[in-house]
Amino acid sequence: MEITAQHVWMMIAAAMVLLMTPGLGLFYGGMTRAKAALNMIMMSFISAGIVGVVWVLWGYSMTTGDGILGIFGDPFANFGLQNLMGSPDLIKAGFSATFAIITVALISGAIADRAKFSAWAVFVPLWVTLVYCPLAYMIWGGGLMSAGGAITEVFGQVIDFAGGAVVEISSGTAALVLALVVGQRHGFAKDPSHRPHNVPFIMLGAAILWFGWFGFNGGAATTAEQAGLIWINTLVTPAAAMLSWLLTEKIRHGHPTSLGAASGVVAGLVAITPSCANISPVAAIGLGLVAGAASCVFVDLKYRFGLDDSLDVVGVHLGAGLIGTLALGFIALPVDGQGGGLFYGGGLQQLTAQAVAVLVTVALSGGVTLVIGRAINKTIGFRVSHEAEMVGVDLSEHAESAYAFGGLGSHFNPLVRRTSEPAAAPAPAPAKEDTFA
Repeated sequence: MEITAQHVWMMIAAAMVLLMTPGLGLFYGGMTRAKAALNMIMMSFISAGIVGVVWVLWGYSMTTGDGILGIFGDPFANFGLQNLMGSPDLIKAGFSATFAIITVALISGAIADRAKFSAWAVFVPLWVTLVYCPLAYMIWGGGLMSAGGAITEVFGQVIDFAGGAVVEISSGTAALVLALVVGQRHGFAKDPSHRPHNVPFIMLGAAILWFGWFGFNGGAATTAEQAGLIWINTLVTPAAAMLSWLLTEKIRHGHPTSLGAASGVVAGLVAITPSCANISPVAAIGLGLVAGAASCVFVDLKYRFGLDDSLDVVGVHLGAGLIGTLALGFIALPVDGQGGGLFYGGGLQQLTAQAVAVLVTVALSGGVTLVIGRAINKTIGFRVSHEAEMVGVDLSEHAESAYAFGGLGSHFNPLVRRTSEPAAAPAPAPAKEDTFA
């Protein structure tokens, strides 16, 4: 079989989505303290390493084929992808792997500065296997919420083109639960050092995420018309969300910030993920305006409730994910004149289907994450010691530091005369006419 333009585009899109995970590492790394930056980047990288292997061995098999109770596919049906050798389906398998990688990596931001790297390495394969794969199968792979599935037959077909429920709500819910299991950082909401240490990293990471999201949303496009709609919506929703976040910041706090601009972009990208192929560009602008402003408010709520969602995973990914997924019940375009959201006369069916998908996703991700998190916490422990946290997880977990500050004073200074003799007594201060202006 000859390679087609569709095959090439999906491979390019997969590479774009894979780049998003290192971009996420930079985004998260910049938001932490300097002594935890490498640890955050490493949590993204190790997610790629572990999930890449899991996906080939049994992960992809669990998201396709004949299912078990409509919940997950047979993990041994395509174990090791042996049955896909010689088939273009390997391209699809690679593309879908990148979604699983970044989904679990997103969760890491909720436990920044205080998690054991070994505990995270245990959490990743368990969560992908027990949460992500079943959700991907149920919604995309022929399961309960796919076309013809048992839940679909009762409540209608859910729309989740690129992962509002499968990726965003599942990771945001897991982040909420895991932050509660691990507990607050020492000095949360009191220590001024708990603020982003490298804003350019954050902006660069957000830019990489925005670039990669065109592949994330558009990789599965099947027609030029659909691809065009996805591209425009992926451009305009984060643009509108950035503007509304900055305006909300200005009103609430007096200043629009760089962190707010980056966070607004991500909130818009999250919101458009489920609906990128199913709403008009004008509706996409409205969705971005709502998601950006709402997420800005959601992020502030963590201080009111004492939730140490370190890097705003819950406020942005769960918050904007819920908005984007449920919004389809109002603004989804009709297909061939049928269905659509409430604003197009489609009735309550689409909103009902979206709400059921949200409830199933939150219940599965929240419940299983709680079991995994508590099991790890009771055995090897999920968080580092108080001393290790104070030293910084970069040193305590990796014996590395992102920055080398020591010894800077011993470098050559052209303004100081170097001699082998003892320094002379300081000269008297120059007269006023000899001083520099």
